[in-house]
Parts: sequence; structure tokens; C-alpha cells
Amino acid sequence: MFVRLHHLDADYFQLLGSARASTNVGVSVSSSDKVEFIKKPGVQGLPERPNGGVKRFSRVYRQTHHDRRRGAVPKQGLNRHGFVKDHDRKQRMNNGSDGRTVKKTGGVVKFRSGIAKDLVEKASTNCSTKWLCYGGCIPSILQALETVKDLDEALRPWEESLSNKERSIILKEQSCWERALEIFEWLKKKGCYELNVIHYNIMLRILGKARKWNHVESLWDEMMSRGIMPVNSTYGTLIDVYSKGGLTEQALQWLDKMNKQGVEPDEVTMGVVIQTYKKAGEFKKAEQFFKNWSLSKTLKDEGRTSKVRTIGTLESASQPHVCLSSYTYNTLIDTYGKAGQLQEASDTFAWMLREGIIPNTVTFNTMIHICGNHGQLEEVALLMQKMEELRCPPDTRTYNILIFLHAKHNNIDKAASYFKKMKEARLEPDLVSYRTLLYALSIRHMVDEAEILVSEMDERGLEIDEFTQSALTRMYIEAGMLKKSWLWFRRFHLEGNMSSECYSANIDAYGERDHILEAEKAFLCCKERKKLSVLEFNVMIKAYGISNKYEKACQLIDSMENHGVLPDKCSYNSLIQILAGADLPHKAKFYLMKMQEAQLVTDCIPYCAVISSFIKLGKLEMAEGLFEEMIGCNVQPDVVIYGVLINAFADVGNVREAVNYVNAMRNAGLPMNAIIYNSLIKLYTKVGYLEEAQEAYKMLQASEVGPDVYSSNCMIDLYSERSVVKQAEEIFESLKRKGDANEFSFAMMLCMYKKIGKFKEAFQIVQKMRELGLVTDLLSYNNVLGLYAMEGRFKDAVGTFKEMIEASIQPDDCTFKSLGAILVKCGISKQAVGKLEITRKKDPQSGLQAWKSILSSVVEVDDADTHLSFPAASFSSRVCVS
Repeated sequence: MFVRLHHLDADYFQLLGSARASTNVGVSVSSSDKVEFIKKPGVQGLPERPNGGVKRFSRVYRQTHHDRRRGAVPKQGLNRHGFVKDHDRKQRMNNGSDGRTVKKTGGVVKFRSGIAKDLVEKASTNCSTKWLCYGGCIPSILQALETVKDLDEALRPWEESLSNKERSIILKEQSCWERALEIFEWLKKKGCYELNVIHYNIMLRILGKARKWNHVESLWDEMMSRGIMPVNSTYGTLIDVYSKGGLTEQALQWLDKMNKQGVEPDEVTMGVVIQTYKKAGEFKKAEQFFKNWSLSKTLKDEGRTSKVRTIGTLESASQPHVCLSSYTYNTLIDTYGKAGQLQEASDTFAWMLREGIIPNTVTFNTMIHICGNHGQLEEVALLMQKMEELRCPPDTRTYNILIFLHAKHNNIDKAASYFKKMKEARLEPDLVSYRTLLYALSIRHMVDEAEILVSEMDERGLEIDEFTQSALTRMYIEAGMLKKSWLWFRRFHLEGNMSSECYSANIDAYGERDHILEAEKAFLCCKERKKLSVLEFNVMIKAYGISNKYEKACQLIDSMENHGVLPDKCSYNSLIQILAGADLPHKAKFYLMKMQEAQLVTDCIPYCAVISSFIKLGKLEMAEGLFEEMIGCNVQPDVVIYGVLINAFADVGNVREAVNYVNAMRNAGLPMNAIIYNSLIKLYTKVGYLEEAQEAYKMLQASEVGPDVYSSNCMIDLYSERSVVKQAEEIFESLKRKGDANEFSFAMMLCMYKKIGKFKEAFQIVQKMRELGLVTDLLSYNNVLGLYAMEGRFKDAVGTFKEMIEASIQPDDCTFKSLGAILVKCGISKQAVGKLEITRKKDPQSGLQAWKSILSSVVEVDDADTHLSFPAASFSSRVCVS
């Protein structure tokens, strides 16, 4: 990380905290703690934060438990519950009213309805704790709305005295959008209540969260017709709900409307827009929007028009003087983190510190996650240390991130230690904690540790999710504990809550490890629960393919309709690939035709698999016929299938057919690729077409991939055949520079130098080959042996022959031709060598022994000195006798 956390002093933050607090916006310090607030009547509203961290309706906050623990000072104008002090309520209380509708008769206050009175009296015992926090009449109202469907009856005690704030709370607290809309319409119908922009903002949020877009637009039109002008938070709310509803384009259209109306986004709306861009993966746009907003706000706040250096990427050492909240900093840090921009995230964190904004748990969680994902675990440790110094306690999410990061970087002991520390900090591990650590343990086959965690979850009554269940099934299987895996699977099967997806995951776990019997049993269990879907059939087809049970795979797909399930594209593709890979192209073609009849063929991939299978078996006519059928079915071929056919005809040296497919591919507008060029070079090498090969090689050199060692060796081979030394040497040197020159490359160059009589260069190649250990195959041995034979180095030639035998390289006719030349040069007659060859061909084993014996006697090697002897007479007589 680029912020030097170890240079920061905790006292510095405490000093800053006393002078500077987060401006404008409150931020939750954990995923569960929330800042609660309510709008003042007449104050523009603010949308809920797009990351769900803060839900609010004004910029007046309730002090949270975390704020109190960190010594935050309560803000002026708030009561002990965090609400705006209601002077109207005080006046009502002085008049003897607590907000409920009452009438006085002879000084006696009476409720209008006995039923409503009962509801009020029961409210204190029946309503939720959250409602009680509101105080006053709100808990009674909410309880009445919860229990009485008729709104006139439910709201009768308060129908004439609901304040703006109370109306806002009532709408906000509705969990059902229909009920909220019903109350909203009731308030409008009464005619005695002013419904302002705050109430409309609340309804826009409720309807937007429910994705009732027609209602949202209708409400917007109603605002316009009533002359209720949208404010900053109205647009922020609309942008937020449309973004969260997956309608990014429409969300940004609201931003355009906002700009056209001349409404400048405030900090919260700016944060919503950044979140929208972040969710859409438009990180550059998010950054640019923030730059523009910051510049505009700076110019406005400072009342100057001089050039101001922009921020965002923090390219300069200074930034415009913009006061931002910790929420905004957290949003920016998270945006840079998701964009993979560690430097920018770190710079924003440093900027936050310089501005005196105290990082909270959310800030640290975000930074820890970003640094950990970039492998900066040392910085993670520093961040944890700084949290402790600042007395900013980690929350459950902090520990979950640490568990995940250390498991990801293969430090399972450290991950487990953070799980333990979480408990020691009196934080209850949640489902994410257990799931993360259990998965990490399962893939490492740490059975004992995983079982301890499972026991803890059972004791706490925590439900084991299906992902964890299937992961542990796989753990037992891969650990070789097949019986335990089955008992684990049956536990969840017998509970009867397994979904079709979970059954398929368990079947797949058994099938991938070739435990076909267990896979079949799990399949039957799924059938027993009547949860068979195409998923189970597909993974069973895959399992049969792994077990080479091709007939069963075919039977299974044929039986699908009897179970009320139709094969899908995956079913057919899987079976076709299995059969084609098993060299059963005719069967594969049968199911390909069924797939075509079912109109499930959308590309040429299944055709390519079957065509490749026919080609592998040498049935080129069948492959071509199927290709023509594919064209007839309007399935468009791609580069891959053309490459398969071109390569097939290149292998058999059929230039005409290969070139026909090249031309067809070009006519179809498909680009040539490296695979096609390599196939053509291979073809032209086989038939000796140097010019065509040169053209293909030039195109390959111009491509992004460039020529590989195979195509380069082919060109060396072609040049070697024609003794084109310069071009061969250029390619060979290029291969050597890249470190790609292999044994064949050296052997071809040796062959060429030997052929044109450049023995000095040839022996240099041999020396280099031996240094690199590149004399290992028959071609190399024959070339080296042939060179020694030509130069009269018979001792080296015989020694090379012995190396071949010891390396279990079977000599061929070329080998014995060179050895025969040595014998002739040593005085042995050609007739005698010919008889020796006849003996070898009749009985290879005894013939080889004869060659070894004769060579040893003709070419004698002494440890101290090497000399040649020519006992030709005795050798000839031995050959004649035999």
C-alpha cells in the first residue's frame, strides 16, 4: 500500500477528532450499525445511501452506540432519541394533547372510539422495540396500522392531528408498498394534511425498492401537476432506486433531468451517482463525475473562478478545499478498490487522513479488503494495528474479510486464528464466517477441523447452506472417506429440504471422482423426492462419460422425456462431446441430428466435435459430408471448424482440398489465424511448396501471435532440403534468441550443413546439441552418426551407436546405412555388409547383436589411446560361414 500507516500516530486522530468530525453525512461503522434520522419539515430530503449503510430522511442524526463509545458529542437540536425537537408537539402538550385526537366534555378527555382506545392501551406491550424508540404516539399509530386493516378505524384517534414528521414516520415504517400507497392516498383524500416533497420522496423510495416503476412515474407526474418541486434528495432517491433495480440507463436519465433543471447534486446525491457508476462497472465515469463535482463545489464555495487543480486520482500534491464526509471517502475508496486501482484507493485514504476525517470500521474494512486482494498482507496487518490504536474495534465483517483473505492466500492457520479472535472479541461468527472458513477447510481436506465447525453450527442452530453442504460432500470424497460422504449427504436428503441444484452438486461430486454407484444412488434419492430436473440428468450424463459408460449415458438421455424432463442444449452437447471423444462419431451424429430436430443447435461446436472424431478415424468423406449437412441447416462454420478440416487435409498432403477450405473461409469473411497458417505451412512442407510456405510464414510473422517453433522448424526443413542457407540460419538464430530452438531445429541445421559440406558448422551444432542434452531421438542420432561416418570419425560413430542402444532408441535402415559405410571404409566388402543386413532383417535381435559384435571388432577403442584395426579377412570368413 502506498500510505505509510506505521508513520501515523493514534494521538493525531484523537486530536483531530475533537476539532473535526465527519461533515454533513453520517456513516455506519459496521454492516449492521445504522445511523437513524428523520427529516425536518421543509428541509430538503436525502435519499437512502446506495450501499445500504445509512438509511435517513434528513441531515439530523441520532447518536449511535458506536458514536457514544467513541465519544461523539450529541448534536444540538436533537432529543435523546435522535429526532428533531418538535416545538409544535410541545405546544400541543401544553394544550393537553399528545397528538391523539381527543374531545373534551366537561373537562373530561375521551377517545372517539373504544376500539381505538384499546389499541392505544395495548401498543406499549405489542409494538416493536424500534417503534418504541420513536416515543409519543407513534408506537400506538404503527401498532394500529399493523392490526387494523381499515384506515379510518386505525387512524381515527389521530386523524386530525398528525404532524408532518409523524406522517413521514408512518409512511417510512411500512414494510409493504401497497399499504404505504394506501396510507398515502388516505392522507391525500383527507384534504387536511399538507403532503410535501419529503412525503413524496419517501413514497418514491418505497415504490422504487418494490420496482413498481409505473407507480414511480405516476407519482412523479403527480408532483409536477401539484406544483411540488423536486429537490436534491428527490433526484438522488430516483437515481438510487433505479440503479439498485438494475436500470442503470434510466437512473442516469434522472441525473440528466436533474442537470437540466439546474439542480446541483449535493454530497449525498453525488455519492449515489458514484455508486451507480460503480455498480455498472463504469469506474472511469465515476472518477470523472467526482472530479467535475469537486471542481464545481470548490469554485462555488470559495467564490472564485481561477483554475483549480482537479482531484480523483490525486495527481498533484494538493486538492481543492472540499469538505467531505467519511461516507463519501468510503465510497471513493471502495470504487477505486473495485476498479483494481490500489494506488488511487490508498491516495484517497491518505487524503481523508490529511483532512482530519477519522476512519471508521467501514473505512478500514474497505482498505483491508482492497490491500488483501492485491496480496498486500503486510499492509493488512498495519491496518489492523492502526484500528487498535484508534480504538476502532473490528466488527464481524472485518473478521470475515480477514478469514477470506488469508484463506485465499493459502494461510489457513491465520484464517482460523482470526475466527478464534472474533469469538474472543465477543463477536458471534455469522453464517458468512462459518461458510468462508468451512469452504477453505474443505478444499484442503481438513476433515477434523471442518467437523468441529459443523458441530458448532449445529449447537447454535445455524442452518448449513447448500453450497457448504455440497462442498463438504466433495471434501469427504476427495479425502477418501466415501462412507462419511454418503452419511453427510443422507443427513440433508432425509431432512427433505434439498433443492434440485443441491442434488445435482452432490451427484457431480461423486461423478467427477468416478464413484458412479454413489452418483446413481444420489440420483435415485433426487427422483424419490420428485425433484428431478435437467440438472440431475446433465451431471449424470457427465458422470457416465467419466466412467466410460457410454451406453448408459445414451439410455439416460433417451429416458428423460419419460420423467417429464426435456434434454437441453447442455444435455446434448455433453453427450455428443463424450461420444465423439470416445471415437464413436456415428452415435454422436445420431444425437446431433436429434439436437438439430429439437432446434437446440445454435452454433457449430457440436458439429465440430463429430467432424473431428471422423477425421481422427481417417474418415474424411464422412467429415466433409457432415460439414455439408451443417451448411444445409444454416449453421454457420467458424474459424475452428475450418481449421480442423484444413489441418486434416494438410496431414494427408491434399493441397487442393485444403486450399478450397481456406478460400471458403475467406469468402465467409472469417480472419485467418495462427492455427490455420501453421496447418498450411505443415501442408506445404509435406508437398515441398516453398513459395506458398514462405507466404504463409510471412503472414504468421505479421500476426499478433507470431510463428511458433513447429512452423519455424518446418521452414528450416524446407530451406534445408533446398540448401537455402541464409534464410534457414535467420530462422534458427531467431529461435535461439527466444530460447525456442529444440532438438528438431538443431537436427535440421545439422542435416543441412552436412549436406552442403559445411562440416565445421556441423560439428559446432553437434557440440551444442550435446551440451544442451538434445541428442535423444532417432533423427538426431542418425544425423550425428552420419556426420561422424562422413568425416572418418569411426570411433565417435560407433560410440554414438552404442549410446542409441543404451537409450533404447531402435536403429533404422538409415542408421545401418551409415554403419555399413564405415565397415566398407574399413575394408569390409559390400557383399559381406549386405549379408549382415539380410541377417538383421530376418532376425532383428540376433542381427543387431551381430552388428554390435562386428563393429566392436573392426573399430577398437582403448581407454588411453584410440586406434583402428582392420581384420577384414577374419570378418569376411565369419560372415561367409554364417
